[in-house]
Amino acid sequence: MAKYELTINGQKKKVDVDPTTPVLWVLRDHLQMTGTKFGCGMAQCGACTIHLDGVAMRSCVFPVSAVQDQEITTIEGLSEDISHPVQKAWLEHDVPQCGYCQAGQIMSASALLKENPNPTDEDIDTAMSGNICRCGTYTRIKKAIKTAAQQ
Repeated sequence: MAKYELTINGQKKKVDVDPTTPVLWVLRDHLQMTGTKFGCGMAQCGACTIHLDGVAMRSCVFPVSAVQDQEITTIEGLSEDISHPVQKAWLEHDVPQCGYCQAGQIMSASALLKENPNPTDEDIDTAMSGNICRCGTYTRIKKAIKTAAQQ
């Protein structure tokens, strides 16, 4: 076990965990932050996407020992009141069906728009290609990203 002080959503959090513990399980099991979802455990589905210093990453395979001095943003930290443009666009376009993948989808989309505020269809497809939606809401996801880009 090792002690870590992590900056998550702008707040310092202390945990005592095995250095190889994936960030996902630190968030969910040790800090009770359950917005970030477990999907596949192999960084293939995107349900566990968070931001690490503003970059979208899969938290299920990234060890806590690798993030000590970096800012972690989870879906809980994107906005306190669902006021982030991507979240508002998600609601406007009624994107979620079952909703399980949506936190990861939103985190990937918001990282895309931070890096590229006016993405093309190809840019969106590339950025979102690692996020799987079992319900198939991809058309609504793309529309929501375009709407958020205009805000």
